Amino acid sequence: MANQDSCSTSSTNHGWTYDVFVSFHGKDTRCNFTGYLTDALDRKGILTFRDDIKLKKGEGIPSALVKAIEQSRIAVVVFSENYASSSWCLDELVEIIGCMKKKGQLVIPIFYSVNASVVRHQRESFGRSMEKHEARHDKETVNKWRIALKEAANLYEYKFIQQITEEISNRLNITSLHIADHPVGLNYRVSKVVRLLELKSNDDTKMVGIYGIGGIGKTTIARAVYNSISSRFEGSSFLADVRENTMKHGLVQLQETLLHNLLGENIKLGDVSRGIPVINRRLCTKKVLLILDDVDNLRQLRSLAGSHDWFGSGSRIIITTRDKHLLTTHGVENENIYDVKQLNDHESLELFSLNAFRRKQPKENYVNIANRMVQYAKGLPLALNVIGSDLFGKTIEEWESALKKYERIPSREILDVLRVSYDNLDDNEKEIFLDIACFFKGNTRREVEKTLVASRFYPEYGIGVLIDKSLVTISDADTIKMHDLIQDLGRDIARKDSPFDPGKRRRLWHRDDVLEVLTKNTGTDAIEGIMLDMTNLKQKVPLDAETFEKMRRLRILIVRNSQVSRAPNHLPNNLRFLDWTEYPLPSLPADFHPETLVVLNLPNSLITMDEPFKACS
Repeated sequence: MANQDSCSTSSTNHGWTYDVFVSFHGKDTRCNFTGYLTDALDRKGILTFRDDIKLKKGEGIPSALVKAIEQSRIAVVVFSENYASSSWCLDELVEIIGCMKKKGQLVIPIFYSVNASVVRHQRESFGRSMEKHEARHDKETVNKWRIALKEAANLYEYKFIQQITEEISNRLNITSLHIADHPVGLNYRVSKVVRLLELKSNDDTKMVGIYGIGGIGKTTIARAVYNSISSRFEGSSFLADVRENTMKHGLVQLQETLLHNLLGENIKLGDVSRGIPVINRRLCTKKVLLILDDVDNLRQLRSLAGSHDWFGSGSRIIITTRDKHLLTTHGVENENIYDVKQLNDHESLELFSLNAFRRKQPKENYVNIANRMVQYAKGLPLALNVIGSDLFGKTIEEWESALKKYERIPSREILDVLRVSYDNLDDNEKEIFLDIACFFKGNTRREVEKTLVASRFYPEYGIGVLIDKSLVTISDADTIKMHDLIQDLGRDIARKDSPFDPGKRRRLWHRDDVLEVLTKNTGTDAIEGIMLDMTNLKQKVPLDAETFEKMRRLRILIVRNSQVSRAPNHLPNNLRFLDWTEYPLPSLPADFHPETLVVLNLPNSLITMDEPFKACS
C-alpha cells in the first residue's frame, strides 16, 4: 500500500515489516473512517497493514494476523459500534495488548461513534455483544476479551491526559531560553535573520546560517530568534554548543536530544547511522524549528540536518558557525547567510557601561578611559562583557594598569573563546595566520602571498580558509585586515613558543622583546620573523653588528621608524621579505645573496639598487 518514493524510510530497514497495523470492524468503517485513515497514511509513505487486503491466498488467517501484529511498530484500534461483535477483532485486540506489554508496541485507540466509557465498562452494544460471546465461547476466552477492551479504553484516557499535560508544558517552555544579561543592539540583528527565514512561506524547508568570529554574538542572536518565532512551529529544538557536546558526549546523544525535543519521546539510537534515517522518517512531515548552535564540521550537519527533505514543509533550520565554507558546502546559499558584524561605537559603549557601571553611560570621570577600553575591544561583545565586568568597582588607576596589561597580555577568557577557530586550522593555515598576526596585517594580499609561497606555504588556499573562518578579511584596496583581538590571539600563541626567552621564539614583534634580542645579540636560529617599529620613540637602537649572524632561518625582517647606531655586517640569505625604512648604509652586506627574496622594500634609504634586487623589488 505504501508509496515507496515518499520521505519515510521503509520499515523493513529497521526490523519491522509494517509501520501501522489497523484493527477495525469492516462493515462499520471500511468505506468511511478507516478507509480515509489508511489512504492518508499511504500518502505520507507510512506502510500500513489492513487485514482485508493484505492477506495472501493460502495463508492461515490466525497465524498471518498474529505475525502482522508482531511485525508492526504501531497498532491503531478503531472501536466502532459493532467492533465487539467480531471474535476476530477481539482476538486481534488481545494480541495487540500483548505486544504492547512485551515489546513496547505503541497502541492508539480511536473511538468512532462510540464513547470510551462504553468500551471500558462494556455497556450498550459492547455489553450485548459480550453477553452473546459468553453463550458461544469459554469463560477464559471471554475474560481475555473483556480485559483487553478495558485496558485499551484506559489507554485513551491516559494518553488524552498526557497529551493535554505535554501541550501545556510545551507552551509554557516555548520562551524559556535566556538571551543575554544586556541585549544591546539585538533587535536589529534579530530582524535581519527573521527576514532571511521568510516565515510567511510554508512551501518548503529553509536553512539559514549565522556566521562570524567567536564572541561576536551568534548564539545570542539565535536564542532571541528562537524565542520570537518558536510558537509558530509544531515542534522546536535549540541544540546548544554542538561542537563541544559532540566532543564530550558524541553525535548520537545530540540526535536523541533532537528527537526528544521535537517529538517528546526518549528514543535510544545507539549509533549515528541509525539515527539519520530515524530523524528523517519521524520528522519529514512535521513543521519544525531546529537551531544548531556552534557547528564546526560537516559530519555534525549531515547527522542532525542532512538535507531539506528530512523535515516537513515550512520547517526552518538555523545554523550558527565560525566557518562560512561549512555552510555553503552544506547547501546554504550565500543570500541566506547572515554575517554578524561588530557593534558600533554607541552600542559598544552602552554594553561596556552596563557591565562596568551598571548603567548605560560611563561615570563622568571615567569617560576617557572607558572610551579607550571600548576602542580596545573593537565592537566584540564578548570582550566588552568580560572587560567591563572585570573593571566593575575598580579605580581609574586600576583601569589604566589593566589596559596596559590587556595590550601586552590579553584576557585569557577572551582568548580561550577566540582560540577555538585557530585550533581547528591545519598546520599550513596556522603558520599563515601567525605570520599575518605578527607581521602582515595591513599589507597587500599580493605581497603577502608572494612571501608565503616563497616560505613554502600555500597562501591562495590558506588565506581563503582564514576568510571563511572570520579570522581575516580583505579590504576594497586588497589589503589584509584582522580584528585587533584576533591579532592579539595570534601574537599570544607566538609568544608561548618561549615565554621567558624571546631569542628562542619563531616570531618577534613586541618592541621590548625585539630590542632585547637585537641589542644583546641573544638571537638563535629558531627566529623566523622580526618586526621592529619605534614609532613615537626618538632613541637610536644600539644594534649589535653581528646580531643576525645566528638567525639562519630568518624569513621576514621589518624595521620601521627606527634609527640604528650601526648597520648589520650580515643578513641571512634565507630572507624572503625585507622591509627596512631608512636603511643606514648605501649598500647591503657583501655576503647577502638571497635566492628566495621576493619582497624588498627600502624606502628613504641611501642604497642604490643593483640588478639582482630590481627583479624582486
